[in-house]
Amino acid sequence: MARVCEICGKGKQNGYNVSHAHNKTKREWLPNLQNIRIVKDGAIKRVRICTKCIKKGVVQKAV
Repeated sequence: MARVCEICGKGKQNGYNVSHAHNKTKREWLPNLQNIRIVKDGAIKRVRICTKCIKKGVVQKAV
């Protein structure tokens, strides 16, 4: 399973750590994904969603 939000498609980003001496090493930033249960088309489904989508209220959490 990929580290991608199933709603907005947010995934990892690549870049560099830059030291004080301006040495660059590759690194990546991962999105804050949470496994939650949602109601989709009347059925309860388990999905990986980023916290930004949860805060926006894009999906309805299952009780």
